[in-house]
Amino acid sequence: MAHVFEPEVLHAIAREAINQKARSEIVATTEQLLAERYPKHITRDTPWIFNNAGGAMGQIKLLHCSLSEYVLIFGTPIGTEGHSGRYGTEVYDYMLDGEMWTYHPGEFQRTISKPGDLAYLGPDKAKGYACPQGAFMLEYSRGVIPSMLPFGLADTLFSTRDGVTMRRTLYHYGRLVVRELLQGKI
Repeated sequence: MAHVFEPEVLHAIAREAINQKARSEIVATTEQLLAERYPKHITRDTPWIFNNAGGAMGQIKLLHCSLSEYVLIFGTPIGTEGHSGRYGTEVYDYMLDGEMWTYHPGEFQRTISKPGDLAYLGPDKAKGYACPQGAFMLEYSRGVIPSMLPFGLADTLFSTRDGVTMRRTLYHYGRLVVRELLQGKI
């Protein structure tokens, strides 16, 4: 049981959730729809945690973590920009609110992703991104998830030196991975 989540289903859930008016309602509806569709693999009891990676700062709410997949909500109410990271995994960002601007090396025009859109990052690809006025997105990744941790934690370890955020991130990621392993999910 390597992959539980289907990118098309997650996209449909994100599109349904954006029909809410307030950002908090969009996020809550996204969580609810995910929990209904994947009851054994989504948890809603994790707190929001700061996330600093690639020069960008936001917050994450981990909903599913295993060795082969994660589902989380990433967002910022004030905007941010940075480097996407380059991984051997696939990363799907389903826009819930706001805009994300992206570009790849050699591009001279930005790509703008709005609520309901998918911004995909393929294996071994990287891009610059900005959420100029704040944005929230449902993020899904599949592949060897632990290989992403050095990028995801480096800014916290070496730049912000935020031990509280580091402990919370590792604790909740580890707790959810163990939960999935106990269900036979890698």
